[in-house]
Amino acid sequence: MKPKDPKTTIAPMLSVRHGARAIEFYKAAFGAVELFRVDSEDGAVVARLAVDQAEFWVADESPEHANFSPESLGGGTVRMVMVVEDPDAALARAVAAGAIEIWPVSNQYSWRLGRIADPFGHHWEIGKPLSDGL
Repeated sequence: MKPKDPKTTIAPMLSVRHGARAIEFYKAAFGAVELFRVDSEDGAVVARLAVDQAEFWVADESPEHANFSPESLGGGTVRMVMVVEDPDAALARAVAAGAIEIWPVSNQYSWRLGRIADPFGHHWEIGKPLSDGL
């Protein structure tokens, strides 16, 4: 019997300063769990995290490999969109863990949606589609 082909996935890798602190923030803010982690002797870290089934990576920036954090660039080029059952609670938890609220959760564009910036410069839109087509 031929093994099932793996499905294609895309998991962002977030470059940050202070990777170990970032991992702890994502655990507190989003309930992330570590699936894999490597700590180097110089203190840099690379880790694979998951929030439920949604995986993402966190790594200390490494300019020598052209990996820069939003702090080094003066902003980011990507926003994360996290779809959750209760956007209000998820955004409140992230703010309690140290995120900055960019805009509160509200109904817009047929979504219940809000936006935060994490302490490492990455922006997250947290929401869910509305079934009533608002």
